[in-house]
Amino acid sequence: MKTLQFKTNINCGGCIKSVTPTLNQQAGAGNWQVDTANPDKILTVSSDQLTSEQVVQAVENAGFRIQAA
Repeated sequence: MKTLQFKTNINCGGCIKSVTPTLNQQAGAGNWQVDTANPDKILTVSSDQLTSEQVVQAVENAGFRIQAA
């Protein structure tokens, strides 16, 4: 399983709640997390199938900014 990391602006519980349906659909529940304590709000995704581009598209579609960490 590969691990992908991204800088985001997902910075609170409400933001996580907003992006959860999208990321659960793409990566699967339990296969992603956001470190809101980190100044860069690091999103970590573990997946064998997803590409970086797919994760970026999913997060942007949910209304958040994202870039490779």
